Parts: sequence; structure tokens; C-alpha cells
Amino acid sequence: MNLNKEEAFTGLEAAIVLIAFVVVAAVFSYVVLGAGFFTTQKAQETVYSSVDMASSSVEVLGDVYGYGNGVNIVPSTEINSIQFVVGLTAGGSPIDLAQTSMVFRNTSQIVDLGRDPEITSSSSDVRNTMGISASDWGIIDIQNSDGDYGALLENQEQFTIFVHLPDTATILPNEKFSLEIIPSVGASYGIVRSGPAKIDYVNILY
Repeated sequence: MNLNKEEAFTGLEAAIVLIAFVVVAAVFSYVVLGAGFFTTQKAQETVYSSVDMASSSVEVLGDVYGYGNGVNIVPSTEINSIQFVVGLTAGGSPIDLAQTSMVFRNTSQIVDLGRDPEITSSSSDVRNTMGISASDWGIIDIQNSDGDYGALLENQEQFTIFVHLPDTATILPNEKFSLEIIPSVGASYGIVRSGPAKIDYVNILY
């Protein structure tokens, strides 16, 4: 009698090999899917962060005004201060103006403007109604604030910005200039205008 027959074990061995292949394939598929989900998530985060960095959250609401240097009956010969209102764009993230800077450019100079000392992240009221010093910019009014007059520009709020230009970097008639608002997060926002042909004490800049 020959007892060295293995026909009875063939099916069991095949089942074991099949199960091993299935387990290995399942583990491999899980690893591949996990890597794919991770890559997709990272790509999505990159797209969102790129959009946030490429688009500005602030915009100018209404006209930009320039004030001439004339007083009383003395006619104005140049514009030495600018005033405008800013708010958030639709869906824009809040902007901390205590961490925001501004740069003024005309045909001859580039000037880093100083931030008014009233604008601090811990201040309860950042409005300055007493006057902005030369070479500085500040907040002179806040609308739609619900009683909060801090430096954080939030949804529906409107900040009136006053820029007092330095004596050496004013705006002359027909002179083109730009004012760049640079927040700590997101893209900067540029205001490009020109001085009028005839400068009055109050001028709408186009």
C-alpha cells in the first residue's frame, strides 16, 4: 500500500495560497488608497492656501479723496493727504490692521508709511480723531462695528483710513501715484490714482 499520496492536500494548499494573495492584495490596496487620499488632501490644502495668498481680502469702498495743502485763501499746489474707506471682499478673511503696512509710490519716491500709534492689537479703540502725524496712516472712523472699535477688520465693518503723506513725497498735478495695502496674510491691494490737473482743498482722485 502506498501511503505517500498528497492529492487530499492540494485543495487546502491552494486555499491557503489564495487567502495569502487576497490578504496581500487587500493590504496593498489599503496602502495605495491611503496614499491617494493623503495626496488629494494635501493638494486641496495647497489650492486653498494658494487662493488665499493670491487674492486680497480688502477692497476700497467708494471714492478716494485727496486733500490739498492750501489753507484759508492760499490755493493748494499739491496733495499731502489721502482718505478712503476699506472693507472686506465677499467671503474675505478678517484682516488685522495692527499687522498691516502701507507703501506709497509716486514718480520719484517709494516711502514706507508708518502706522499710527493708536493702532495696536490690544487697543479697544484704534480711532484717531485728533490728527494723523506726517508720514503715518491711521483709522479715523469705524462703521458697522457693533461697538467694537479694535484693529481687526471684520465682515460688514468699514474703516476710514487717513494717510498723511510726508512733506517730501506729495502728489503734484497730473502725477500718478500708488498706495499699496499689505496685510500680514494674503495678497496686497494696490490703489492707483492720479492727481487732478487743478488741485483744490478736497479732490476726488481718479
